Amino acid sequence: MRAQLSVPATVGATLLAFTTVPAAAHPREPVRFEGVSAAALLAELDECEPVSKGRYRSDRGAPADIPVCGTEDAVFWKADMDIDCDGRPGPRCNRATDPWFWPATAYKQSDGRYLNAETLPFIVLPAPSDIWDHRAHGVRGGSVAAVIYRDRVQYAVVGDIGPRQIIGEASYATAKSLGIRTDPRTGGVASGVTYVVFKNTRVTPIEDHQEAVAQGEALARKLVEVRGRPDAGSGPEPDPAYGRALITPSGTSTPLWPPPPPPRDPRQPRP
Repeated sequence: MRAQLSVPATVGATLLAFTTVPAAAHPREPVRFEGVSAAALLAELDECEPVSKGRYRSDRGAPADIPVCGTEDAVFWKADMDIDCDGRPGPRCNRATDPWFWPATAYKQSDGRYLNAETLPFIVLPAPSDIWDHRAHGVRGGSVAAVIYRDRVQYAVVGDIGPRQIIGEASYATAKSLGIRTDPRTGGVASGVTYVVFKNTRVTPIEDHQEAVAQGEALARKLVEVRGRPDAGSGPEPDPAYGRALITPSGTSTPLWPPPPPPRDPRQPRP
């Protein structure tokens, strides 16, 4: 899928305030965090209350069987992932590597340049239509998103707009962080990706990935009601490249998950 529409970012969305996350060791490295597990998030998204009037296709010619679902605080859908390489050209995203390359994105960085799909995790929304208008649900350019694939969660932003009838696309950087093949011609994955966008949120500036992670983690914790789920942060060990603690510029590890509860008395029944 390729972006067919360029629209300006909507101004005036309410920016939720969250605790600042220390900087990663390098500005282009994925932010490393201890967070809500993919399993915990998916458990909250196992039932779909459709908010779209119709259903989307994963690709041209595919059946229209993908609804956009909603909760009080988010919208989500389960689809494939096509690779969006559009935006600022680089060594991996350009006309030579991507026959559908377009040197623009629907939203721009704070410096006026288009987004860089190679380095910024972002997702693509279908253009507003009779099927669904994301703007009516508090979703816009810069909204905070979580993309889930297998046992990984990548926080991102809404960064581009695509065809009106197709859904399921994210940037090169998003795919790379999730272990999905990144080749815009032959990469991506046919199914198994869950996209979550949190309503009435915004990352400013849109290219601040660390802020997207900080907000995304707080919103994910709220979504799964972590206080009532002591195991919400547990799950399979992630790839070593995406550790379970934030790596600060000094190289020290700062755990972001609260200390474990005291040991259970073996004489007491399990809750």
